[in-house]
Amino acid sequence: AHEVDDETFAGICRAAKALRVTQCVVPASPLGTPFNLEIDRLKSLVGIASQGGIRVAMKMQSGHLSGDAHTAVELCQAVDRLGVAFDPTYFLNERNIDSVLNLVSPYTLHVHLRDSTEKQVQVQVGLGEIDYNKLIAHLERHRYARALSIELLPELIEASQRPLEMRKLRMLVDSLL
Repeated sequence: AHEVDDETFAGICRAAKALRVTQCVVPASPLGTPFNLEIDRLKSLVGIASQGGIRVAMKMQSGHLSGDAHTAVELCQAVDRLGVAFDPTYFLNERNIDSVLNLVSPYTLHVHLRDSTEKQVQVQVGLGEIDYNKLIAHLERHRYARALSIELLPELIEASQRPLEMRKLRMLVDSLL
């Protein structure tokens, strides 16, 4: 559903460059996709993006090859210049989130933030289980100096509530930085 052909992706990268956007976040293929096919797909995307000076970050999310931190890192190691867009939502059930963060930190180009629980991918800010203090402290320890973005899923929140949720999460993150 998210797949675009090479020509379209090249156009997206040209638009990103014109807008001075330095990276594109792409979804990983669904679970069950052969590893070598995913490597070939990602190499193609990174090659296209690199021509315009754009970095490619693969979104880490459950149900995809990037849903496992070890697999995501293996993909990054197999595809030169590929990074990850880390979303802590998909790692709330991990027993040791620190080990996940340590594993993906060298490849993290982007961090997506929203409040979540193990059962719900998005909840109102303050009702979730993400330890933002721990997350920000970890990122600072690893000298993370790239993008933090608030990602609200429109289908899970009413349009009238979005600005309030954005402000609350921004204030929370600002208080930790």
